[in-house]
Amino acid sequence: MFHTAILSGPSEMSILLDCLAQVSSRPRYAFMVLSLIAEVADPHGEAGPFVRRGNQTQTLRDFLCDSLAPMGGRDPRRIALAERVKSDLILEDRMPTDPAAAAALVEEEVRERVRASGKTNLSRAVSELVGAGLLRRYYKGFAVDHENRGGQRHAVYVLQGMARCLLSHRMATPPPVRKSPVQGELRLF
Repeated sequence: MFHTAILSGPSEMSILLDCLAQVSSRPRYAFMVLSLIAEVADPHGEAGPFVRRGNQTQTLRDFLCDSLAPMGGRDPRRIALAERVKSDLILEDRMPTDPAAAAALVEEEVRERVRASGKTNLSRAVSELVGAGLLRRYYKGFAVDHENRGGQRHAVYVLQGMARCLLSHRMATPPPVRKSPVQGELRLF
């Protein structure tokens, strides 16, 4: 008559969230960083050094910063930054007279400044995640693969430990299998 719930213990995700709460100064931000890395990672958990979205390719760090930037869109500091950029452009006599061009220039300058500060926040969060054993970071690039950045090398992040649970949802659904066309059938894509 009585149904009892059998608790099997905490899930991998709740363990990961608990770990982030203990090791990170900004656990929600760290979780968003891990989730975005998992989104673009290969099945082995490695993401970078470049991310392709549609026809555009950008570095992993730029992708992460641009993806996280909308989170602060309504922040009063972001609004104040846009006003500062507008006044800086006017003082430098770089503000176009066309309102649409002026708005586009202000938006582009704000995006560049947000990306620059976002890289600092990202670097801090990644360092905490590396210290916690949830992420491994190394650099790939033009000259030679090397542990240290510079020399046109770009960051590669690898999910480790409990952070690999973020990959499980992608492995559960295999890619669709395309049937080969039957002789005499014309397949249009």
